[in-house]
Amino acid sequence: MFSGSLVAIVTPMRPDGAVDYAAWDGLLDLQLQNGTSGIVVGGTTGESSTLSEAELFELLRRARTRCGNRLALIAGAGSNSTAQAVERVQKLGALQLDGLLVVTPAYNRPTQEGLYRHYAAIAQAATAPVILYNVPGRTCVDLLPATVERLMKLPGIRALKEAQGTVERIREVVALAGPDFAVLSGDDLTARESVLAGARGVISVTANVLPQAMSTLMALAARGERTQAERLDAQLMPLHRALFVEANPIPVKWALKELGLISEGIRLPLIWLSESLQPQVRAALRAAQANTTEQAGAA
Repeated sequence: MFSGSLVAIVTPMRPDGAVDYAAWDGLLDLQLQNGTSGIVVGGTTGESSTLSEAELFELLRRARTRCGNRLALIAGAGSNSTAQAVERVQKLGALQLDGLLVVTPAYNRPTQEGLYRHYAAIAQAATAPVILYNVPGRTCVDLLPATVERLMKLPGIRALKEAQGTVERIREVVALAGPDFAVLSGDDLTARESVLAGARGVISVTANVLPQAMSTLMALAARGERTQAERLDAQLMPLHRALFVEANPIPVKWALKELGLISEGIRLPLIWLSESLQPQVRAALRAAQANTTEQAGAA
């Protein structure tokens, strides 16, 4: 279920910050038509920290109605409070989701034992498979491989999104994982090498704007077609980098606005992409579009 190119999808908003549900339908259609295998709703890229519970549930309901069972539907479900995370996954159980992406607690910096107990409590309460999410660059806590190894033995914990950012970490957790546990890259820059090293796929930011290219890249890497994967990824690399010139999802929302897919809407404390950086993102987007079309279509 958790493999290939999964998109950490943005939440489209109007200039006043209200969720734009008409644009949401368009973004879902783009992913459906271009080989994406799963959608993460209300993750970091979806501005989870500023979404209300009602908005998250409505986005998920609309996604299920529009997408059916044609791809995996995953909800961002993390919190730095274990009790709040447990309550959230219990409520999300009513939506019959395919997965719950649960980020490590931010700010309060738990120990490894605290992380283990946090995830154990969530897994016990959840009715959908839990995907661990390690992103120390945002949370200031690193879910270490030894703790992942303990957690993967618990019923209900089925995958890990590893965004520590090195292929060495991916290799370490892949070596610990059994056949029923999926390791996913959480870093577009290293996703190709991660899959070649044994990861099942990526939860991608770049797939918001070039879903077919990311789907093709993950398929090539999964088949071990290194040369073709490297060639395609080289064309995407400037875009991977450009989408992080400011905090995610600032650049990717700007890129989607540039493509005419969403309005200029983002919620404070995030603001629109700095004017000085817009030419860099525009150039990377246009180059990637031009250079990947032929390769993605042929693979």
